[in-house]
Amino acid sequence: MARPTVAEQFVQVLVQAGVSRIYGVVGDSLNPVVDAIRRTEGIEWVHVRNEEAGAFAAAAEAELTGKLAVCAGSCGPGNTHLVQGLYDAHRSGVPVLALASHIPATQVGTQFFQETHPERLFVDCSGYCEQITTPGQMPRVLRIAIQHAITRGEVSVLVLPGDVAHLESEVPTGTSQFVTEQATPVPPPSQVDALADALNRAEKVTLFCGAGTRDAHAEVMELAGKLNSPVGHSLRGKEWIQWDNPYDVGMSGLLGYGACYRAMHEADLLLLLGTDFPYDGFLPQARTIQIDHDATHLGRRTPLDLAVHGDLRETLRAVLPKLEQKTDRAFLDEMLRDHARSLEHVVDAYTRNVERHTPIHPEYVADILDDLAADDAVFTVDTGMCNVWAARYLTPNGRRRVIGSFLHGSMANALPHAIGAQLAQPGRQVISMSGDGGLGMLMGELLTVKLHDLPVKIVVFNNSSLGMVKLEMLVDGLPDHETDHDSVDYAAIARGAGLHGIRVTEPAKVRDALAEAFAHPGPALVDVVTDPNALSIPPHISGGQLKGFMLAASKVVLTGGVGRMIDLARSNLRNIPRP
Repeated sequence: MARPTVAEQFVQVLVQAGVSRIYGVVGDSLNPVVDAIRRTEGIEWVHVRNEEAGAFAAAAEAELTGKLAVCAGSCGPGNTHLVQGLYDAHRSGVPVLALASHIPATQVGTQFFQETHPERLFVDCSGYCEQITTPGQMPRVLRIAIQHAITRGEVSVLVLPGDVAHLESEVPTGTSQFVTEQATPVPPPSQVDALADALNRAEKVTLFCGAGTRDAHAEVMELAGKLNSPVGHSLRGKEWIQWDNPYDVGMSGLLGYGACYRAMHEADLLLLLGTDFPYDGFLPQARTIQIDHDATHLGRRTPLDLAVHGDLRETLRAVLPKLEQKTDRAFLDEMLRDHARSLEHVVDAYTRNVERHTPIHPEYVADILDDLAADDAVFTVDTGMCNVWAARYLTPNGRRRVIGSFLHGSMANALPHAIGAQLAQPGRQVISMSGDGGLGMLMGELLTVKLHDLPVKIVVFNNSSLGMVKLEMLVDGLPDHETDHDSVDYAAIARGAGLHGIRVTEPAKVRDALAEAFAHPGPALVDVVTDPNALSIPPHISGGQLKGFMLAASKVVLTGGVGRMIDLARSNLRNIPRP
């Protein structure tokens, strides 16, 4: 009996690892693998229009499920297209395996047609990148690559020449047993004691939370209650910590809002919880303690009074019994009042005459979108102003997910992310918050959505401008240049591609258009013509503050955060004890 080919063996191991689909564009050196997929039960090929989109889709699938996702690119330009999406996946810390097929092994080094060096190219956007040159390396090298991706939450890349994929395997495939559950790092008792001592001594403590609080919401709330601490968050921490949070003071960073920045800087002690927040200019650079499961994150953004290495939930469970209940709420209450005032001011600014304002306020669209979306919706968010609207208007509840290129900051991620999210969880509502700049960059993926009949809902914030770039230029004292472009009717393009397309130019029609799209059983696109001058600058900003975007952004320039968050802020104020 003939042994399986290397390509067949590759696919068999993926099935053993629980992989049910591979994203990519067929052809050339990938053909042996694609044909093996055709003949294998339990796995399918998902055709996309650009391999970059396939890598983004795999990243979103991995982010949503926590399981290995796979993408592939053929030799030369086919796999070089993967780079952008793989950078996004790697920096987001999600398990993705990429197959970079290669020119025939006998031609490597001869400047053959489409020859590149993928084993060099992908090193910077992966944790494991190796080339298979002989059948004897399979299936061991593939299993190593998979285990790297799963265990470390990173990208693994395998380079496989097309002629090697055709060869008969030399080693039996066997079975795979991958480690999918990892040991939980518990901090040393000495660090727990030092943490308790520092928290008990400090009078005013602020908690700043990142994505690492994902499984520790209850413990963070208990900690805040014991310390009477304001709780702020990063953009990636928003979905995990803002809901059911009576201590919420908003977000810090380039898109920050509310009292978070002030609470961080006026505290006696800042406690960083599960965050590798990269914008060190927003941190006080003093009086800081950090807790993280990854010891390499500790102290790389700010000097630390104490570094605690351990799983966040386990660390908080260990320290909570050692803490004294603080009785003074003055700092917390002051920050809650400041937070509410900040939100009230911005609510005022965007609600005046909003139902008659054209072009449409994008804030208004995001607010209605938040109201109509399902309680367990998955939002995929384009980089740029869509990040602003998502940060301020999407209301987390512990079940909704918000996925974006929040660390790599790539344009055009929202639609391909939505493709991966919808395929991974077909019964769930998936909404792509697309900027017209991002959608225009990978617009071909509208055809992918139609091809696979994915019920993705695409909401285009169409301001005919690169809004975030315009803002960056303006606050840097530069006249905006090449940021604006001609108006495009994306609804017409969507209809031409076979999607349900709706164009909205009047604010009074926004709610009905979104409701119609959400009720449509298949893919739908709502093209909302929004105000290109809505750049998140409140009316009271001073000329001096405009000169320093990096710092002014969190303190003043982007002090929004409205939608249902204002209700939370008002509710928190009602809970402040009266003298």
